[in-house]
Amino acid sequence: MTQNRARTVFLLAHTGRPAAIRSAELVVKGLLHFGIGVRVLEAEAADLPLPDEVELVKEATPQCLDGCELLIVLGGDGTLLRGAEFARASGVPMLGVNLGRVGFLAEAERDDLDRVVDRVVMKAYEVEERMTVDVVVHKNGDIVHTDWALNEAAVQKVSAEKLLEVVLEIDGRPVTGFGCDGIVCATPTGSTAYAFSAGGPVVWPEVEALLMVPISAHALFAKPLVTSPNSVLAVEVQPDTPHGVLWCDGRRMVELPQGARVEVRRGAVPVRLARLHHASFTDRLVAKFALPVSGWRGAPPH
Repeated sequence: MTQNRARTVFLLAHTGRPAAIRSAELVVKGLLHFGIGVRVLEAEAADLPLPDEVELVKEATPQCLDGCELLIVLGGDGTLLRGAEFARASGVPMLGVNLGRVGFLAEAERDDLDRVVDRVVMKAYEVEERMTVDVVVHKNGDIVHTDWALNEAAVQKVSAEKLLEVVLEIDGRPVTGFGCDGIVCATPTGSTAYAFSAGGPVVWPEVEALLMVPISAHALFAKPLVTSPNSVLAVEVQPDTPHGVLWCDGRRMVELPQGARVEVRRGAVPVRLARLHHASFTDRLVAKFALPVSGWRGAPPH
């Protein structure tokens, strides 16, 4: 059906989660009550209790968000990263509601659904841009694959018993080489994802930088590196080592030929995130990881 509403929101949900189905029902009813149209993928609609007023679209393309002011995503990290693909391609801001475990990309939790609807209705949200990375794979000087990532591009080994032999390069100069399970090239947004698990630093989102984090490196010098956002990071897979794979955001995978060279640079297109409040990243970090801050006496007076 076609809507004639002045405002439309696209809804993306992890329909395999009962919590997402219940949350979607609440959000849809709330938005429709205030005269805001809702658009949903037809493939997901069958699993959601949706009223007839909801607009259904068949193909999951960037064009399916045409005319939408916001993309609301209900789910865990995987669903939020799927939503980020839509957000980047369409330019529509994404508002994530976390139904998973950590959910650093999310702006709200499942208990905040009423507040989410209210803020969307009032347009009481701000939009910030998050850095992405563009990824190019070379073989013998030829480009064999291109991709992008919001969190990270990870070069990983395939065989459990064989190390991936790599040489790391920054801005056209070699840094070091070693055998490892892989290398994570991450954005500040991705510093709390795979790079964090690999032992990398947590980088505040407003800091513009790129990260290069080794995974289980067999080397004396295999420290995480933080570079300029304008740097070009490269991972050269040695010709005599078994081929590896490239994962972008843990969602898109491509096999790397032996001797492949993977270049990672700041992405040309950011992902736009809708923010409901001005909570500091420090508070978000403490809450997400349940960090022990009891006994804090507060900042000294100035």
